[in-house]
Amino acid sequence: MTAEPFGAPSPTAFQALTPDDPREVGGYRLCARLGAGGMGLVYLAYTPGGRPVALKVVRPELAEDPEFRHRFAQEVASARRIHGLYTAQVVDAGTDAATPWLATTFVPGPSLQQVVHHYGPLPERTVLLLLAGIAEALQAIHAAGVVHRDLKPGNVLVAADGPRVIDFGIARAADASPLTGIGLRIGSPGFMAPEQALGLCAAPATDVFALGALIAYVGSGTPPFGDGPEPASLYRAVHEEPDLSHLPPGLHELVRLCLAKRPEDRPGTAQLIEAARRHPATGGELRFSDDWLPQQVSSAIRRHSDLPTTPATPATALSPARAAADAPTRLGLPAPSPTRLQPAPDRPEPAAPARRHTGTRTRTVLLTTAALLVGAAAAFVLLDPEYLDDLDDQNVAAGLAPSAAASSAPATTAATTAPGYTAVHTNLELTSPDPSYEFDLKAGKVTAQDASTWYLGRHAGEFYIPEDSDAYVAPTGRLTLPDCVKGVETQPVSTLPFNALRTDRSFCVRAQGGQDIAIVRILATAADDGPVRISLTSYHRSA
Repeated sequence: MTAEPFGAPSPTAFQALTPDDPREVGGYRLCARLGAGGMGLVYLAYTPGGRPVALKVVRPELAEDPEFRHRFAQEVASARRIHGLYTAQVVDAGTDAATPWLATTFVPGPSLQQVVHHYGPLPERTVLLLLAGIAEALQAIHAAGVVHRDLKPGNVLVAADGPRVIDFGIARAADASPLTGIGLRIGSPGFMAPEQALGLCAAPATDVFALGALIAYVGSGTPPFGDGPEPASLYRAVHEEPDLSHLPPGLHELVRLCLAKRPEDRPGTAQLIEAARRHPATGGELRFSDDWLPQQVSSAIRRHSDLPTTPATPATALSPARAAADAPTRLGLPAPSPTRLQPAPDRPEPAAPARRHTGTRTRTVLLTTAALLVGAAAAFVLLDPEYLDDLDDQNVAAGLAPSAAASSAPATTAATTAPGYTAVHTNLELTSPDPSYEFDLKAGKVTAQDASTWYLGRHAGEFYIPEDSDAYVAPTGRLTLPDCVKGVETQPVSTLPFNALRTDRSFCVRAQGGQDIAIVRILATAADDGPVRISLTSYHRSA
């Protein structure tokens, strides 16, 4: 399973509070949303004295589970003992509150996931400095008797003076929740050690394996065991050697040592720090000087430092045109760069590149100005097809109300093709019984949350899509493939409001790289937490 305990700030950095968000938690004034994860929401908040903190509020369904609350309190107590310079310090917590919460120091910077996604692989010296900083963070975490269990690029924030590891050990609290009671695993495929993938006990060496996978990703732009379906990634991590063909040769030995199959064969964190120091690329010195990051990344960090102090008024759902017009003011990062970045020498800083709206770039619910991630558990099981058939036969009993257009016309989606694209699914009808299931856009089926890599899900009245996908909503009528190809580039939207899309309007979702595009039309809906039926038409573009 892909466990996102709380998640890191999204590329939009600061997103307005919604009407449902609290304005104060534990004496901290909430100002904006930073991101979300399977265990809860993350807010930018301020202490009574005006210091910013990242305040993380646990999901209500987890808060109702006594065993989870007990484990959460234990993990917070352990996390309080961690005082590493490269960790986000726990400053306060409300483990006994009706809805538990946790406050940590605010780190003004994007996650490594966001950095690599938007700027590409990082230079060798930068990667080695990250390795040393994260290894030192793990030293502090392990010294407190804690194992991170979910070290990955999304859980490492990049500040001007080095990395900061977040969410250390908190993922373990979910082990006791009903979400993981059916054999699901805490961790992120692609960064999980073999022993973790096999359901064995995690130890400090488990985090070293994750660090090796993280370094391979940051230095090459691709996970060492691939980024395909979760079962395939886990199988390769257990049985196959990593693919380091895109990683600079100078990093191969370090990464291979970290990715040893047996925990006892992996180096310790002190060994990794010393190896980074002795590496020719660092010149025998580990120091986060002004030029340790590429110039573009340093500029992005400065943008994250411009904190809002007054809660913004939540906006209504944006039209595609409005979304495209407002996007540059909401985004904190410019468009991706296809080339490997190089650190900038001492020279005047160039003007920031023009920014283009690239859709949501974290596993977010597509809110107007707020992001909400759901899905703490991944099930490698599919919804029983017989149940889906029964559900379709019982729409009236379930309160399912077909849209007016759907009841008067066949469930079809315009399927005009575009050069280079081949139809994969055409007018495929799928039904999700409730928000705990997602539409697998690639496979054309319904799956449990987090069981697919390209998906459409829903939560609290909004749809969400993967962090690396883009969306476009047809102003009226239905969409063709050429409409989608053009619309995603010229009028991407930041919202897919569930309530606003209950009529016969179509929208499309484009996967990372643009190789796959799905056209979705809602055929029938019930309440926010009831069944939803869609028509799916998807296309794949040949390389």
